[in-house]
Amino acid sequence: MPFGYIIANVHTTRPEQMAEYRRWSTEAVAAHDGEFIARGGQQQVLEGTAHERTVIIRFPSYAAARAFYDSAEYRKARQAREGAGVFNMICVEGL
Repeated sequence: MPFGYIIANVHTTRPEQMAEYRRWSTEAVAAHDGEFIARGGQQQVLEGTAHERTVIIRFPSYAAARAFYDSAEYRKARQAREGAGVFNMICVEGL
């Protein structure tokens, strides 16, 4: 069965506020059986443009990834990060 992935490209403007977001989002990921595959770290743009940070989270299925994003736990995290940066986030099905 294919996994579901949340992929986020992030540019932070308020680091202290983003630290609170990371705390809540980490709890939300764990509550929905997600696993961080990449969370920051070294990156190099090979084509196009990217933000300063890339995050990849794997879930047991595409439906589980969507349920995570729509959950009350993650909604709390999103509210905590409001105005703290720029996010591009997608949900994708994959191997």
